[in-house]
Amino acid sequence: MNLEVEGKVVQLLEEQSGQGRNGTWVKQEVIIETDDQYPKKICLACWGDKAAVAKALTPGERIKAGINIESREFNGRWYTDVKAWRIDKQGGATTAPPAPADMPYNEPEASSPEDDLPF
Repeated sequence: MNLEVEGKVVQLLEEQSGQGRNGTWVKQEVIIETDDQYPKKICLACWGDKAAVAKALTPGERIKAGINIESREFNGRWYTDVKAWRIDKQGGATTAPPAPADMPYNEPEASSPEDDLPF
């Protein structure tokens, strides 16, 4: 199941890291706010190389994220994570197209009477 969510970055939480049985892990959580009629805040967990991408985000920036939702049970309680596997910055800040290069202006050549025909 591939899900996507779009929204504005509201906050970056403190980066977390540690040692696991497979080596060092890094997690960066990002809070976004959706543009729904009733906006919702969602905490996206970004693991590994996605943590570096998430850390480069700034509040106010718009993103679109590919996510997986996963729940797990611990001591009779269920916990749900929203894990981002792709983060794309959205075009909130647009740049103007480059100005055309300065072209030399050439004066039009004098027209002859044949060039004035309407057909």
